Amino acid sequence: MRIAYFDCFSGVSGDMCLGALISAGWPAAELQALPQRLKLEGVRVTIGEARRGPFVATRVEVEVGADQPHRHLRHVVAMIDAAELDPAVREKACAVFERLADAEAEVHGSTREKVHFHEVGAVDALVDVVGTIQGLRSLGVEEVYASPLRLGRGAVRSEHGLIPVPAPATTLLLRGVPVEMPDIDAELVTPTGAALLTTLVRHWSGEPGFTLERVGTGAGGRDLKEQPNVLRVLIGERASAGLTRRRVAVLETALDDENPQFVAALLPRLMQQGALDAMVIPSVMKKGRPGMWLVVIAEPDRVDPVARALLRETSALGVRVRVEERYELERRAVEVETRFGRIALKVASLPGEGERAVPEFESVRAAAERTGRPLREVSEAAIAAWRQGST
Repeated sequence: MRIAYFDCFSGVSGDMCLGALISAGWPAAELQALPQRLKLEGVRVTIGEARRGPFVATRVEVEVGADQPHRHLRHVVAMIDAAELDPAVREKACAVFERLADAEAEVHGSTREKVHFHEVGAVDALVDVVGTIQGLRSLGVEEVYASPLRLGRGAVRSEHGLIPVPAPATTLLLRGVPVEMPDIDAELVTPTGAALLTTLVRHWSGEPGFTLERVGTGAGGRDLKEQPNVLRVLIGERASAGLTRRRVAVLETALDDENPQFVAALLPRLMQQGALDAMVIPSVMKKGRPGMWLVVIAEPDRVDPVARALLRETSALGVRVRVEERYELERRAVEVETRFGRIALKVASLPGEGERAVPEFESVRAAAERTGRPLREVSEAAIAAWRQGST
């Protein structure tokens, strides 16, 4: 699987995404033809080089020569639907604008149908959004990852006067996303950049292991005195089929004065808060008291709600957190038909060795209770049915 990793150490904007993808090998002619495909009159795309610190990066600018009308979400979606685009590109582009419209509506206390995209800004955003998604598809990218987003500080001028950085819509779009607040007086993440990445990125948990093939560098519109204002995109193939490496957060706390029944009831609620796994390990605490060591594994962007749940629902006064890397097998969920009914299984792909299946225990238990048969018998029947269907 080919992946793209956006290295956002100076934030992200739509034009930086375009520049990075052109730098990584997306043909410039495809981007320059996009305004015509979107039926945008008086709009052209210029592509050049810009030096940002030690980097010579690709700078993309959308030039708007003709007056543009106010556009609501329905107008933008209609333009995307009418364009000569791959259906997958069209679907993702519409999803980005829907996210953007929802954020703007929340800021203004309105609805996505009533908010409008500003004249030039709507044209810019159309080219940025559709172009980025088209560029990723042209480069064969199937999955997108990104680093934590650096937001910047200060204020920017808008039609409503000065507004704080990050902009209100950007802030809403980035809920649940890992961010940093460097002491840089600039808008590093734009609403379009935020809407793009929050739509395209599935996991904000670090890049998986991959073989690097292409590197692209896109330039932002201004120089920063603190650091180069560029966005890098790294594109390549996963290092080994079926095996990925990514970052997870590990939360731990030790309990020596808690009711074990309460802790047992807490574990499923932690899973609802976003934990990937949760376990309790018997331990001997200070002064020889028996206790429990509670360990939770979660996505890095779910650390806060999981930690709050631990502190709220146990006697713990603190929770330790660290970020680690783990290898994972690719897996998928399937169901098989047995004489005991349908049973759910989880099938994992082992690099170079095929697949293995494990029945989901709750599914096995439900079938065993329904039919009055032993758990082992139901589980073995599910494995046999999967083997027969996979040959």
